[in-house]
Amino acid sequence: QVQLVESGGGLVQPGGSLRLSCAVSGLDWDAIGWFRQAPGKERGGVACIDSSDNTYYTDSVSGRFTISRDNARKTVYLQMDSLRPEDTAVYTCATALSCRWYRVPRKFNSFGQGTQVTVSS
Repeated sequence: QVQLVESGGGLVQPGGSLRLSCAVSGLDWDAIGWFRQAPGKERGGVACIDSSDNTYYTDSVSGRFTISRDNARKTVYLQMDSLRPEDTAVYTCATALSCRWYRVPRKFNSFGQGTQVTVSS
């Protein structure tokens, strides 16, 4: 059974940093994407890493967020720096065969429960 479990969210001040984790079990290594959904908004793609370690970022986080993975721990990380209030959202991870459609949540599967990130002073 495929299972993805997110952790690492919390409350941080603007300009601060957080590192989210996505623990993956039950599948061989595919692409893993991070998504976020703010209140009243649709879920959108944030970043993706594929089986060849290619990474992709949506424009609003490029240069501030870094996606990486630890194969031994089967965990994908999202390092978030220079956080802004507009980054506040529930962050979830999910899997797909590739990152081709990393901005499109419906192309991904097995979404986790999510972890709340709140950026506020």
